[in-house]
Amino acid sequence: MRRSFVLLLLASILSGCGAVPSVSGAAVPGVPLPWPAEGQSAVEVEGVGSLGVSGDPHPVPIASVTKVMTAYVILRRHPLRPGDDGPLVTVDRTAADESYAPVESTVPVREGRRIRLRRLLELMMVPSGNNVARLLARWDSGTQERFVERMNATASRLRMAGTTYTGASGNEDSTVSTAADQLKLAREAMRDPVLREVVAQAATAVPGDARRLPNTNTLLNKHGVIGIKTGSGTAAGGNLMWASRVRGRLVLGVILGQAAGTDPATAKAAALEAGDRMSAAVERWLLDPRTSHENGLRRTGG
Repeated sequence: MRRSFVLLLLASILSGCGAVPSVSGAAVPGVPLPWPAEGQSAVEVEGVGSLGVSGDPHPVPIASVTKVMTAYVILRRHPLRPGDDGPLVTVDRTAADESYAPVESTVPVREGRRIRLRRLLELMMVPSGNNVARLLARWDSGTQERFVERMNATASRLRMAGTTYTGASGNEDSTVSTAADQLKLAREAMRDPVLREVVAQAATAVPGDARRLPNTNTLLNKHGVIGIKTGSGTAAGGNLMWASRVRGRLVLGVILGQAAGTDPATAKAAALEAGDRMSAAVERWLLDPRTSHENGLRRTGG
């Protein structure tokens, strides 16, 4: 009788709990992170290491998080210094025609208009202009297909074994990756000072247009968040690559596959909500005096 009562009590407790995601690879055990119950995610802290990887690590669509690789490849091939606006790029007819695509995230650019590279990077990364991503691919490599080859070669160099790019914008569901792979890219991308500046901007604008285009990453300036990119789609769900700085330490995280199968707006909101919880938890952990004492952490510059 007593054994039956205990089993019944245990079943009652478990039935009131949500699914607990499988978390592996944690370099610092016991970090209290609210891992998403769906999709996959990965988090690391500069000077500490991995805080873990959750979920099924199979490659999934990543939507506009793809643009991080696009920006990274562009800046490696056309480096800019902080304060440098870079060369002028002419808007072609294709980018202008795509400005008003009804089912894509685009920005309004006019054929023949010449826009500095730095501003085009902003228009791609801040309001997430798909047409600008493809424009930059053609400007750099002649065709988007040739640029995609460069993206995949870069992914191979970074040992992103679960990643395949098929476009520069992320509009294709055939572009797939994993949270662990995208964390490798985040680490490399955030080393570029111009890219850091671009993704930290709350808004930007098309030259000659007074309208401000807000950053799709509404976590900016919360919990130390300083970037980096959202992405959403029906198949991809909501995706987020974020960076934050807490006590001088760079925190990097990736969340993929939130509310997949819903509409893009709902999915993006789910990814941002999960990112808010995760970034807040890492901030609390790093600000807790016991964290520094127990793990021998010291404040770093930056």
